[in-house]
Amino acid sequence: MRNILLSFFLLFTAISSAIAQKLTVESFKLASSDLTAQTQPRKDTNNCNCAVVKVLFVGDIIDFGGNIVKPVVKYTNETWVYMPQRSRQLKITTKDYLPLMVTFEDYGVDKLESNRTYVLTLVGNTQQQAQQSQTLTIKYSPSIATVLVDNKMINCSNGVAQTTLPVGQHSYIVFCNGYESEEGMVKLKASAPSNLQITLTKEATATQQSTVSQPAVAQQPVVQQPVIQQPVVQTPVTNSDNITIPVKDGISIDMVRVEAGTFTMGATPEMENPLDDEKPAHQVTLTNDYYIGKYEVTQALWKAVMGNNPSYSKGNNLPVERVSWDNCQKFISKLNRITGKTFRLPTEAEWEYAARGGNKSRGYQYSGSSNLSDVAWYEDNSGNKTHNVGSKQANELGIYDMSGNVHEWCQDWYDKYSNSSKVNPTGANSGSYRVSRGGGWANSAGLCNSSSRVNETPGNRSGSLGLRLVLSE
Repeated sequence: MRNILLSFFLLFTAISSAIAQKLTVESFKLASSDLTAQTQPRKDTNNCNCAVVKVLFVGDIIDFGGNIVKPVVKYTNETWVYMPQRSRQLKITTKDYLPLMVTFEDYGVDKLESNRTYVLTLVGNTQQQAQQSQTLTIKYSPSIATVLVDNKMINCSNGVAQTTLPVGQHSYIVFCNGYESEEGMVKLKASAPSNLQITLTKEATATQQSTVSQPAVAQQPVVQQPVIQQPVVQTPVTNSDNITIPVKDGISIDMVRVEAGTFTMGATPEMENPLDDEKPAHQVTLTNDYYIGKYEVTQALWKAVMGNNPSYSKGNNLPVERVSWDNCQKFISKLNRITGKTFRLPTEAEWEYAARGGNKSRGYQYSGSSNLSDVAWYEDNSGNKTHNVGSKQANELGIYDMSGNVHEWCQDWYDKYSNSSKVNPTGANSGSYRVSRGGGWANSAGLCNSSSRVNETPGNRSGSLGLRLVLSE
């Protein structure tokens, strides 16, 4: 009898444990304003763009099952799963819970649609699990540094930053002007608080930097490779078409003059398969010359100005990414104080005119060529990563990477086109979205057209989203 009772007790305990560790779906819905599936697309076996399911979960996901296009993309407490259109189910296996099969129809989604982003939020069914949190303490030096956790500023006092967060993985960045920033991941466990001790290292002086070899830039047979980091000079180096403006610590900005002119903006005949927001094509006149960055803003430049590097892929001559439109405004404000110049983001019209080659345009589909591989890093040749700026062929004006590598923020609020002619257009007066241009390393050829445009929330930070500067004369 005792053995029978013990068996029932063990069975009951096992069942109770399994029930306690069961996942539930809090919500599954279409994120209509999220353009991840379009801006960072992936093809299925039928060469159609996938849907993206963003799985939000505080815990360790081991695997996904079903009709998915690997690899998945993991961030802190968020995983992107690419699935072909018409997919109906997704199986999720985690470390601490029973496997879960999610049938989309149960949540009002009959089947996934191509180029659409969906958000799946998962929770444990026990209140204790859902509410578990822990304290993270970061002790840092120098005490004037700034601490971000999960990209949010943490209250700091006398070199100590402390915050309470859900258990699981979290990102942190500690940065200070004049010091090398430090960033990484920390996993909070329910069993005990976590403590970090971080001491930042002072940045090398300009003299020291001159002795350090720069990263190699891929060789191209017809393109002279650029030197991104240039010696400090006291005044800008200029000629009729180019200027070099020193910033600090041996970092400078190369810019190319774009002469005023008139062009047809939008879905011109050479732009194959344009999207509706590229139409109608319309005449635009820019009445003033301006300078635009010869290269996308590099991580070396961003770090020199901001004292930190938010990029996912690290490298001095790689374009900075994971910067929001709002981040860019702060960067430009600091850059202007350092240089005494008035840099800004390009308007959408200035960006497209420069991408097309200005008054030297030869009518290419992409910026500098109608053969995309000549001028761009995109999904077919990027190897799923960014590349050193200037390592592809330049366009007619000598500007690099205006197609591919990373999307580039523009100043404008997003708005639909009209067929009326425009003079010095600056976009809508207000709105919910800003514009990005040029396509990126994860994108298909269509998004790399010189006329292609994407609407982004100003706070969006993506591993394929960076910027290029403009300086008015």
